[in-house]
Amino acid sequence: MSNDNGSGWFVAGFIVGGLVGFAAGLLMAPEAGEETRARLSEKGIELKGRAEELALEARKTAEELREKGQVILEEKKGRIEEAVAEGKEAASKKKEELVAKLEEAKGKATAEAEAEA
Repeated sequence: MSNDNGSGWFVAGFIVGGLVGFAAGLLMAPEAGEETRARLSEKGIELKGRAEELALEARKTAEELREKGQVILEEKKGRIEEAVAEGKEAASKKKEELVAKLEEAKGKATAEAEAEA
């Protein structure tokens, strides 16, 4: 994955912070109240539009990340299934080896018991 996962949020925060700072500057400006309110109204509309754009971008990014996550999950799932199959095969072989050794030891013990009898 790329290292720019947080850069979109940084840019969005930077833009929103700049717009909030701009709005605060307007409030501090020596204008008539009506002019200031009109400007704030215009900027509010702009901010709303920008917020909607950022929300759409965030949704797209979230969807892309979800899709990438599913691809990675499917890859891992296949690897896990392979590892489980290999583990079962190894356990089966080990079981066969242990059963063979047990049968061999049992046969030796029986032969020794018969030889002593």
